[in-house]
Amino acid sequence: LCCQCGVPIPPNPANMCVGCLRAQVDITEGIPKQGTVHFCKQCERYLQPPGTWIQCALESRELLALCLKKIKAPLSKVRLIDAGFIWTEPHSKRIKLKLTVQKEVINGAVLQQVFVVEYVVQSQMCEDCHRIEAKDFWKAVVQVRQKTVHKKTFYYLEQLILKHRLHQNTLRIKEIHDGLDFYYSSKQHAQKMVDFLQCTVPSRSKSSQRLISHDIHSNVYNYKSTFSVEIVPICKDNVVCLSPKLAQSLGNMSQICVCIRVTSTIHLIDPRTLQIAEIDGNTYWRHPFNSLFHPKQLEEFIIMDINRVHEKKKGAGAGARSNKHTLAEAWVRKTSELDTDHQYFCCTHLGHILNPGDLVLGFDLANCNLNDEFANKMNPQHIPDVVLIKKSYDRSRRQRRRNWKLKELERDREASDTDDERQYQDFLEDLEEDETIRKNVNIYRNADIPVESDTDDDGAPRISLAEMLEDLHISQDATGGEGAEMLT
Repeated sequence: LCCQCGVPIPPNPANMCVGCLRAQVDITEGIPKQGTVHFCKQCERYLQPPGTWIQCALESRELLALCLKKIKAPLSKVRLIDAGFIWTEPHSKRIKLKLTVQKEVINGAVLQQVFVVEYVVQSQMCEDCHRIEAKDFWKAVVQVRQKTVHKKTFYYLEQLILKHRLHQNTLRIKEIHDGLDFYYSSKQHAQKMVDFLQCTVPSRSKSSQRLISHDIHSNVYNYKSTFSVEIVPICKDNVVCLSPKLAQSLGNMSQICVCIRVTSTIHLIDPRTLQIAEIDGNTYWRHPFNSLFHPKQLEEFIIMDINRVHEKKKGAGAGARSNKHTLAEAWVRKTSELDTDHQYFCCTHLGHILNPGDLVLGFDLANCNLNDEFANKMNPQHIPDVVLIKKSYDRSRRQRRRNWKLKELERDREASDTDDERQYQDFLEDLEEDETIRKNVNIYRNADIPVESDTDDDGAPRISLAEMLEDLHISQDATGGEGAEMLT
C-alpha cells in the first residue's frame, strides 16, 4: 500500500504511488519555464550569447540547440530524455519547447516528468545591420579604378560579383566616374574582395590604414583600411602598340595588335598573322602599353573585296595561332567616302564572318596622328592603314529582339548619361558575340520579349535559350498569401 494514500501499488523504493511522489517531489524545480531569445529583423538571425548571430529556421535543430543552451546549467541536474517544439503561430513572437526529463528521487526511484518552456522573441538589431543602417560606419573600403573612357571591364566585373555573391558582405557600393567603391564592416571581407579581383582581372593593388582610436588599457587599436585596386587600362576591341621587347618575347608578334578579350589575362591577336598571346597583370606592369584609340573613334567601312588566306608561312619563333579566326586580305572603303575612289588594303582576322558588301567597324591609322611612344618609333611600312575590329549590325534591331537580361548591383549612382547606355549596349553585344565571356555570366530569360522567328535573321550573333536561366519571381500568392489556393 502507498504510505501516503493507501492505494495498492507495485512495490518501489519510495513506497509511494506516482501521484503522491509527484506531489512530494518536483524534479523540474529550478529549471526556468520562461525565457527570451533575441532576433534581428533585418538579417533574420538569432543571438547566441555572448556575441554570435546565427541563421536559424523555425523549428530547426539549430534553433532547438540555441534554446536549450539558454537553460543548460539547470538542465545539467536532470537527465534530458526528449525535446521538441510545440507549434505556435509564426508571427506570435513565442517559441514553446516540450521537454521530457528524468531524475533519481527518494530511495533510488527514477521519476520522469514532461514540462513546457516558453520563449519570448525580442527584436534586437545586430552589429552588422547597425553598420549597414549607419551607411558611413565602415572599417574597410576597396577602391577599384580603371583609367579608361569605357566601362566594359566594370560591367563584366559586376556580373562576376553577382554570380559569386561577393556583394552580400558589402555595406554600400558607390559608383564614381572612373570606378567603384566597396565598403565593408571588416578588413577580412575587403581582403577577400581584393583577392577575387586579382584572380579575375589583370590588376595591381596596394593598401593603407588610418588609426581611428586606441584603448591604452586593453591595447586595442581601431583602424580604417583602404585597398586600392587598379585594373589595366585595356578593354576589349582596343588597338594597342606593344614595346619591341614585349612583342619579341611573345613570339615575334607584330607591335600593332587587337585586344579580343579581357579575363584574368589580356588576350591579344595579331590581325596580320592570327598569332595570339596572353598577357597577365605582372607582365603588363613591367612592360606597360596604352590603347591607341577610343571606342568613339571607330569608323564604319564597307568591304569591297575580300580574299581568305589559307596558307600563311610562320615566322621564326612564332607562337600559337587562333583556330577561331580566319586570316583574310580585304579592300575596304569608308562609308563617309563612298563618293570617292579611295580604298584601303588591310589584313584582318575576321575572314570567317566578312563578305563583300558587309559593313565593318575599324580604326583608320593612315589618316590619324598617333601619340604613342612605341608607335612613333615604328617603321611606317609596318603600320597598317586600317585595323578592322568587328562586323557592324543594326543595333536598334538587335535591341528589339534581345530576349534576355542581366541583373545589376544595387549601388549609389552618379547621374547617368546617354554615353553610359551606349557602353552598356556595347557590353551586351560583346556577350552575344563571345561565348567564352558568356560562360562566366548569369544570363536570364526576359519573358516580356517574344522569341522571333529566324526567317528574317540578318546574321547577327544571338544567345540560345539553352544558355539562359529562368528568373525566379516569388509572388504573394505563391507563398500562400491571403486568399491563395493551397499549392500541391
